Amino acid sequence: MRAPAFWDAGPEHPAARALAPFAALYGRRSAARMDRPGAAGPCPILCVGNFTLGGAGKTPTALALAELLRGLGAAPAFLTRGYGGHLAGPVRVDPDRHGSVETGDEPLLLARHAPTIVARDRVAGARLCVAHGADVIVMDDGLQNPALAKDLSLAVVDAGAGVGNGHVFPAGPLRVPLARQWGHVHGLVLVGAGAAGEAVAEDALRRGLPVHRARLVPGGDWTGRRVLAFAGIGRPEKMFATLREAGAEVAGTRAFADHHSYTRAEIAALAAEAASFGAELVTTHKDHVRLPPDFSARVAVLPVTLEFREAGSLLAQLAKALGRP
Repeated sequence: MRAPAFWDAGPEHPAARALAPFAALYGRRSAARMDRPGAAGPCPILCVGNFTLGGAGKTPTALALAELLRGLGAAPAFLTRGYGGHLAGPVRVDPDRHGSVETGDEPLLLARHAPTIVARDRVAGARLCVAHGADVIVMDDGLQNPALAKDLSLAVVDAGAGVGNGHVFPAGPLRVPLARQWGHVHGLVLVGAGAAGEAVAEDALRRGLPVHRARLVPGGDWTGRRVLAFAGIGRPEKMFATLREAGAEVAGTRAFADHHSYTRAEIAALAAEAASFGAELVTTHKDHVRLPPDFSARVAVLPVTLEFREAGSLLAQLAKALGRP
């Protein structure tokens, strides 16, 4: 879905106020579900989630955590529901055999870095992670899912967006009332810079929670490259801004809904528009895996990695979760 504009407006926006009764009902139900006790995992469970609907940088954060865990001598595997895919699992993702229609887009990216299990039944998925050699599980999303007890839960916040207008869906982007979510979180990962994110960070610090500051770093040389950028992610404008900051000449941009399935007509229109601009097409890794192979070969990818400003406190949290001094 594409987030409505009023989610980023003030909390007193008329649309938010009109939807408040529905948000209250949704919030009570989702909070009660989140508070249920979870089953103990077969190994430490580290959850990378977010407070809101849509993208915040969870997948790059999960990848960065896996690298830190390897540095601690652990063998991580990723566990994900596989949003947008039809496979219920549990199944290990094979990028050479599976496509985004089957697994969703994020699992295909994760599977290039570590064993990745798609499972709607998180407990069964955790067992399969261990069967494939994992001694620690990194859950990409699942903060609000109570099936498994988590040893460490990190909430990822895009500093440019924060928590939107602070209301629960459908009046705002929150999945569960924020006050109810803090009790399930052990730390905050703040990605980028922005006043909205700083407000959330201040809230975390008041609660005695560590704030791990990070940024997304683009890969490749984009200086002077004329591009038509398109993306179907939580915040497409973030990708467009990253390209500009990397030195690309952005001739045009096209934003689609998160996890958008591109039609042949849309693909043809993108190709024609890029040709009219004398530009090359560029998109995100998540979008690239959703494109037909005959078209994806003609589209460049903007790779990004998440870098932590200071990883010391995060490494201490990871070691504690692993039961290591």
